Amino acid sequence: MNRGDLADLTAFVSVADRLSFRAAASRLGVTPSALSHSMRQLEERLGVRLLNRTTRSVSVTDAGLRLLERLRPAISEVAGALEDLNRGRQRPLGRLRIYANHVAASAVIAPIWGRFLSTYPDVHLELALGMAPIDIVAQGFDAGIGPRDRAPADMIAVRVTGPMKIVVVGAPTYFARRRRPRTPDDLARHSCVQYRLAADSDVLAWPFARNRKSRRIAVDGQVIVNDADLAVRAAVDGLGIAYALEALAEPFLRSGQLVRVLEDWSPSFDGMFLYYPRSRQVPATLRALIDMIRTTRGSAPTRRSLQNPFTNG
Repeated sequence: MNRGDLADLTAFVSVADRLSFRAAASRLGVTPSALSHSMRQLEERLGVRLLNRTTRSVSVTDAGLRLLERLRPAISEVAGALEDLNRGRQRPLGRLRIYANHVAASAVIAPIWGRFLSTYPDVHLELALGMAPIDIVAQGFDAGIGPRDRAPADMIAVRVTGPMKIVVVGAPTYFARRRRPRTPDDLARHSCVQYRLAADSDVLAWPFARNRKSRRIAVDGQVIVNDADLAVRAAVDGLGIAYALEALAEPFLRSGQLVRVLEDWSPSFDGMFLYYPRSRQVPATLRALIDMIRTTRGSAPTRRSLQNPFTNG
């Protein structure tokens, strides 16, 4: 069946419902003569008469009634599908699939997903975590979140966080046993929660910056993790000092489970970007997510001081 058949069948239903070419033509936005011509062509293609018409009246033949009985539900389904599509274009609904690295998910999505889903109850959010860059289009994702260089050149990248502040933190119980460090060199006398980005990568040396000078400090400790949230959790449990993004440690700083040290040495890193394919029609679900993220978190760009150590692009 070609597109002309579908249009003509829809027109046939309109004529049959109104038993008037003039009324149906007005509903469809065509002239009565053009509609009559379309019906004659449809009947010729099908090889059967569907309508009896005179200059005074229109009626549906027995064959037309049988066809109409099958067409009405189908046409209704098509109309309903188009109406659902139109509603989805106007308000957020349906599935929204996001691919993000662990830091982006914890710092960008987790703080707002409760409010987002309660605001848009017809949305189903799927969040997949991974460190490796992927083709989000081929994998069926609506968008990705990560550092700026994660976004392909042919996609739109929207900043969704401002600069991300680093904190060096430990539990009060840990510092009850050891003197707090005053300089990065003092970390040599402490147990630190080490971080390994990938199984085949080196343990992270902690970047610091002060007075426009930067340095990296190799640390030692009993625990090595490859997840930023786990590093914070280890510090909460008193296993050592952790080097973490402020966004991840902030709830524990507020509750007093963690305290901050080396604040004047702690740098900021460039923030996170949400990226998605270029298109004139951005899905309403994705637009709503972007708007909520940007109104919740500061997103003004600033000059980057150091490369984010918790991402690999």
